[in-house]
Amino acid sequence: MTTRVDFWFDPTCPWAWMTSRWMLEVEKVRDVHTVFHVMSLSVLNEGRDLDPDYLAFLATAKAPVRAAIGVRETYGDERVRDFYTAIGTRFHLGEQDRDIETIKAALRECDMDETIADRAQTDEWDELLVASHHEGMDPVGDEVGTPVIHINGMALFGRVISPAPKGEEAGNLFDGFAKVTAYPGFFELKRTRTVGPIFD
Repeated sequence: MTTRVDFWFDPTCPWAWMTSRWMLEVEKVRDVHTVFHVMSLSVLNEGRDLDPDYLAFLATAKAPVRAAIGVRETYGDERVRDFYTAIGTRFHLGEQDRDIETIKAALRECDMDETIADRAQTDEWDELLVASHHEGMDPVGDEVGTPVIHINGMALFGRVISPAPKGEEAGNLFDGFAKVTAYPGFFELKRTRTVGPIFD
């Protein structure tokens, strides 16, 4: 029986991107299907006292998450993964600007309506965005960011990985992750990150 994994991401987060690429590798070697959902680092950090540089980053993060919600509303949940791959490749591998032109290029690649990018400059989808965000984040608490994964009835932050494993190594890591989520009293594993995101 196929295991469903629900994955919450902000398109601008490099750590969510790494974990998403791991999950796509897992799908190749395990009977797993990942459903991608949108959270927002901007929503998460509302009202917090933040560094000015991070505030500037968050200002560029609004349109991409709004566009992802627009894709969901226009084309359905399953097309969100296509848009995420297109926009994430541009942001994290191509180091392109987080602006309307990059969003439009990602939409074109996916044969999607480019006006979604224009509408993402407005608050049209903000209510839906906030609802998606809370659906993913409320069960895991407010002490974490993205990525968040729901599996086996549990919501957990992570995995934070670099680089994303491939093939059977990806499957083995998922097997261990699935096992710890099966225990309702499991809360946390963590160690200090010693590398940044390694994109390959």
